[in-house]
Amino acid sequence: EVQLVESGGGLVQPGESLRLSCAASGFTFSRYHMSWVRQAPGKGLEWVSAINSDGRSTWYRDSVRGRFTISRDNAKNTLYLQLNSLETEDTALYYCARGSDGLGTKGQGTQVTVSS
Repeated sequence: EVQLVESGGGLVQPGESLRLSCAASGFTFSRYHMSWVRQAPGKGLEWVSAINSDGRSTWYRDSVRGRFTISRDNAKNTLYLQLNSLETEDTALYYCARGSDGLGTKGQGTQVTVSS
């Protein structure tokens, strides 16, 4: 059974940082592209970033490029998202997903709230 467990969210002030983690199990993690998506209150799912299977290629939506960094540790079956210079508009429930388009199996999400 595919399982993805996100963690690392929290309440921070604008300009601060967080590091999200996603622990994967039930599939061969190193063979899959992975992605992060988010859902802000009252809005639909929004693709944020993706990484290829060996971690050498990454992609970001324009609004987070330069502030967020996606990475992975295939030895630990873990996906990461470093969130720097957080803005109030980044407030959302963040999910990791199998696949690069964000439409695959997701975890339960981790809440990121940016507020002064």
